[in-house]
Amino acid sequence: MSLKNAPDLTQHPPRSARIRLGGYAILPRMLDKGRATINGKNGEYHFNCPLDQRFLGFAGIDAASIKKQLAAGKGDGEILQWIEKNAKHKHSHVEIKAWSDFAEQRVPMDNESRDYFSQILSKAAPKREDIGTWFELLDVDDYASFGGKP
Repeated sequence: MSLKNAPDLTQHPPRSARIRLGGYAILPRMLDKGRATINGKNGEYHFNCPLDQRFLGFAGIDAASIKKQLAAGKGDGEILQWIEKNAKHKHSHVEIKAWSDFAEQRVPMDNESRDYFSQILSKAAPKREDIGTWFELLDVDDYASFGGKP
């Protein structure tokens, strides 16, 4: 199957996790990865990774259901409408904003995640000491992965 609006993540990164759709952080990035996965152009990016699972759990949507919607060729607005209709966990705009704001500021909390974070940072931007959140790490890793110099 091939989707017309699918990004080629072998050529450029997905949208930043900071970008929001319907107030939800992570969602546009997850949609990019899902579409690219359907097209076989996801490169090193993984749909339904732990970051995606944070959004899916908050909304109460399973990955297979959203992938089915993506495979039907739905655009971002249509997917958002589908999520708003089908999410098991209905949240107010205030709750969505609070969740997204928290997600954007999230840092590694345990030794395992700190080690993983440090491993990625040492490859992507070994001299950067100002990277502390997961979203900052994803942004610098995406940049470095496609030839940028952090």
